[in-house]
Formats: sequence, C-alpha cells, structure tokens
Amino acid sequence: MRLQDMIGLSVFDVEGGKQVGKVLDVMLNEDWTISGITLEGKVMFSSSCKVVLWEDIVAYGEDAVMIRNQQAVRRWEAENIQLTFISGNGKLKELPVLTEDGTMIGYVADVYFEQDLGNTITGIEISDGFISDLMEGRKMLPFIPGMTKGENAIMVPPNSEQRLDKTMNSING
Repeated sequence: MRLQDMIGLSVFDVEGGKQVGKVLDVMLNEDWTISGITLEGKVMFSSSCKVVLWEDIVAYGEDAVMIRNQQAVRRWEAENIQLTFISGNGKLKELPVLTEDGTMIGYVADVYFEQDLGNTITGIEISDGFISDLMEGRKMLPFIPGMTKGENAIMVPPNSEQRLDKTMNSING
C-alpha cells in the first residue's frame, strides 16, 4: 500500500461504528516505521491536532481506517510531530533523494509499506519530474539499510540508483 492511498480515508471507531474523521497525514519514526495518523480538523484557536497512534489502529484497507474507540483520538501539539508524509517542516514528500557520493536520484513522490508487515516502510517512489514521469514512469527504491532522512534530503548509500525498479502504478501505466 502507498501512504498517498491512506490520505483522505475515513476513520471509524470499532466500538461505536462512528466516523471520527479522515486521515490528513501519516506520522513516521526515524526508524522508517509508521507511528500514527493525523486527522482533519484543527482544534479551534489552538496549535494542537488530532492524532491516532499506530497501536490504536485495528485495521486499514482501501476504504477506511479502523481504530479501537474514540478514546484513541488524542490531541498533540503540532510542533511535537517531527516526521510526516505530506505536511509540516519534517515532511518526506518532494524531498530530494541523494546518494552519499553526490548523485541525485530524484524526488520522493510516495512511500510504500506492506500491510502484511504492519507499519514498516518497504520503499520510496521516486519522481524525476512530470515530463520524465510521463515518458519513463516513476521508479521505486526498495528500503535500504543506511537510508536516512536529513534536514533537506533523503540520503542513501552510494550506487543506490542501481536498485531502482519501475513502479506498476506510475503515470504511464
């Protein structure tokens, strides 16, 4: 599954069957795992946001994210969320991906994780820009030990560009 596919999904509590919101963003840890989701809707006159931690997510699929109960929705200060997929200062989307020896691989377009493996990131979808995406398609870089998120770029080991695979869900098919 791609993180982009989770954005906008309805979130329901299993106990009451009530919709508690929609996924606004996905929170990540420095060890390349998903730590939780943020929900749409800011708290009035506050810098806090609604968060559901990964351990409170019971199931997720193409249509919805299921959480234990409404108590799983917590309020967090926005500045305490360090790493996200699409928003904030610590976002992954659109960051350049560079090898440690200075080769530009492309930009983060999406992030993959396997539902069977839980919350572990398995790869990054790489874009070289709109025209290149149309002509050649996007590529997927499998997770590589030593891959790190820096302040302004994702750093990967030398020769990582040789591990790129064409994605099945690219713009050109």
